[in-house]
Amino acid sequence: MGPVLAGFLQLLALIGALTLAYIPLGTYMARVYSTDKHWRVERWIYRGIGADPDTEMRWPAYLRGVLAFSAAGVLFLYLLQRLQGVLPGSLGFKAIDPDQAFNTAVSFVTNTNWQSYYGEQAMGHVVQTAGLAVQNFVSAAVGIAVAVALVRGFARSRTGELGNFWSDMVRGVTRILLPGAFVAAVVLVACGAIQNFSGIHEVGQFMGGAQQWNGGAVASQEAIKELGTNGGGYFNANSAHPFENPTPFTNLFEIFLLLVIPFALTRTFGLMVGSVKQGYAILATMASIWVGFTALMMWTEFAHHGPALQLAGGAMEGKEVRFGVGSSSIFAVSTTLTSTGAVDSFHSSFTGLGGGITMLGMMLGEIAPGGTGSGLYGMLIMAVIAVFIAGLMVGRTPEYLGKKIGTREIKLAACYILITPALVLVFAGIAMALPTPAHSMTNSGAHGFSEILYAYTSAANNNGSAFAGLNADTQWFNTTLGLAMVLGRFLPMVFVLALAGSLAEQKPVPETAGTLRTEKPLFTGLLVGAILIITGLTYFPALALGPLAEGLAS
Repeated sequence: MGPVLAGFLQLLALIGALTLAYIPLGTYMARVYSTDKHWRVERWIYRGIGADPDTEMRWPAYLRGVLAFSAAGVLFLYLLQRLQGVLPGSLGFKAIDPDQAFNTAVSFVTNTNWQSYYGEQAMGHVVQTAGLAVQNFVSAAVGIAVAVALVRGFARSRTGELGNFWSDMVRGVTRILLPGAFVAAVVLVACGAIQNFSGIHEVGQFMGGAQQWNGGAVASQEAIKELGTNGGGYFNANSAHPFENPTPFTNLFEIFLLLVIPFALTRTFGLMVGSVKQGYAILATMASIWVGFTALMMWTEFAHHGPALQLAGGAMEGKEVRFGVGSSSIFAVSTTLTSTGAVDSFHSSFTGLGGGITMLGMMLGEIAPGGTGSGLYGMLIMAVIAVFIAGLMVGRTPEYLGKKIGTREIKLAACYILITPALVLVFAGIAMALPTPAHSMTNSGAHGFSEILYAYTSAANNNGSAFAGLNADTQWFNTTLGLAMVLGRFLPMVFVLALAGSLAEQKPVPETAGTLRTEKPLFTGLLVGAILIITGLTYFPALALGPLAEGLAS
């Protein structure tokens, strides 16, 4: 079997698995966020944190809950790293430096999971399990909660109430992420991923020195890392490491995990707003972009320029021979079109255009299908923009799901889509203008600029993957990338929740003959076009200086 056919068959198998999971998982999540019943363990949690899960919140109160919980998470994780030297199970590792501890704490709380350290050489068992793994669960649950609040804004009328943040967050952990991660971890262990609390072992000599490996609760962390679209790896090689991702089957299984909740949330959305067809329209938009990007990535990486690439069956530099070009291409597209950031190959080694595709996937806002929750609310914001554009074309007040898109709503949506590009371009421009950050680049020219652009794109979009080649463990990058993560995560949430509150206060608008049918293929095409055009206009100059220049020159 040739590598191209193998990659195509893996893509078909993945689509089949996602199709089978779509209806049951999406329906289940809709029930989770619609019921008023609480599990006993959830009531214990509510009593422990002093929250009333039955109190409805308006958007400012909901936002305060998000920010307060996240701030507490940053502080706890920061202190845990700073105290690592005196904690049990530290494996002899010292306390993390302040700038790196800040960067890592912010990274995991914002669901970014950017890592400027070698995981197996810096973090002990306590920090990994009690700190990083816990944030993998709760940061993903926060994203889903915000998305559900926006969906309620569309579904409700004549009220500003969006539900209860504490209830939504706890249910996301106990009813969705914990059970799913448990099953996924069992599968990974059965397939060869490690799960233990062993110390450091010397396993032989490598290039004249001793090679050492430490164990850890790897399979359980790998499961929630993918299912929660987190991405932070136990080892520096991330999902290219055989302890995390031992076989081609586990590689495809991990891609399935990082895509299944974001895609299934479109059905949850459809059920909660009372129109499954609306969910299918959003799903079709996400799937069209994902399949298109995957096909384009495979084409660029399988292109045979010269005898070396012909013999290898594609551009094999930086890719695991266990997975090959096809599977690595699917993983790269999936991890950058979601907010996962896990990698099973190194994007810096992709072809110039291939590296540009991974960057563009993040620049779209990671909405195809996006992160757990963040993908859905990002896509719904783009749907509001698309409806507004359509309204301008025909000269009538735009409406979406029975709600008018007026001046307030479009201002909030516009602020949402401007935040991330501003962070990426401003921080990248400053880094290129100053002399010190450029010293961290391994490469010069267009590829070196791509390293910087990719880093800030990854941080501001809460992706967390790295282009490789950039030494990001400096005070400048730890600080500025940390700021980009915080602002890129929580400023958009402010506008999402404000929009949700504004929509929930409206009374429904009756559908007329002039109403745009947003469940039809025409709207799907309009939405895809709006996403690509808005992103292209925003980022094209930066892409032209980096991956496009490199790709066209090769």
